[in-house]
Amino acid sequence: MPDFGLKYFILQQRVIHLYRHAIRASRHIPDPRARSETVVWFRSEIERNRWLTDVAVIEDKIATARREIRQILPTSQTL
Repeated sequence: MPDFGLKYFILQQRVIHLYRHAIRASRHIPDPRARSETVVWFRSEIERNRWLTDVAVIEDKIATARREIRQILPTSQTL
């Protein structure tokens, strides 16, 4: 079992914050179906990467998710 340190738990909180931010930003999508698909897509990305333990990989995934949120949800403010 990997040794989870403070950095891992800080990253975990950043992921939760990013997820909440994406949900809030998706409220500005006028089409309910597109909004729902966006939320489902982002949730599936979180679930797909759920078991990552390498801190560098997690940081890279967070940076990628931020870029994607800015592209998909232009009303989203910088995190």
